Amino acid sequence: MTAALPAETYGSIEFQRETGVSRETMVRLQIYADLLVKWNRAINLVGPATLPDLWRRHMLDSAQLLPLLPLRDELTIADLGSGAGFPGLVLTLCGAGHVHLVESDQKKATFLRQVLRETGATADIHCCRIETLHDLHVDIVTARALAPLPALVAHARPLLKSDGLCLFLKGRGVGDELTQLPKALQDRCDRVPSRSDPAGCILRLEGPLP
Repeated sequence: MTAALPAETYGSIEFQRETGVSRETMVRLQIYADLLVKWNRAINLVGPATLPDLWRRHMLDSAQLLPLLPLRDELTIADLGSGAGFPGLVLTLCGAGHVHLVESDQKKATFLRQVLRETGATADIHCCRIETLHDLHVDIVTARALAPLPALVAHARPLLKSDGLCLFLKGRGVGDELTQLPKALQDRCDRVPSRSDPAGCILRLEGPLP
């Protein structure tokens, strides 16, 4: 983990140094970053104030999940409420496995398709509400800034394999959200410190989800 740098000094070079991703991956991530900045002028993908710190606030925030993924062949991931593609699209571009990007907003889904076309990456985009998904059973469920924990667990339950894993990116309010879960689930949640936000964490929860 690197020491915190001002937003204007943390860019693609610092991101690559910290994550160790390949040069080829960085080319695809840069295409993604450029498209995000361009499209954000027309549709609200991310808060404009976060763009100067794009590589830390969004790219690193997503890529920090990579070391937490299990080493499995043909790993499948469902990213709920993908929005602008964080973390699911970053995981896709980093070659984490077969990713399902779930996003109900048509404009945001169109953006995700454009990034896949221009980067040559492959993922499944489901432009629908999460509760309407059927026949999708994955190893990993991810989500970022989507809903409180009880709702995330409810969304993940029918999608996650019994030996699967949830990785939820959470902010400073995670403690209050944890108290809303049944005690048995609270005891199974691990908090991994965030590498991108000192006040945040990654909530790790193994299946099965009762």
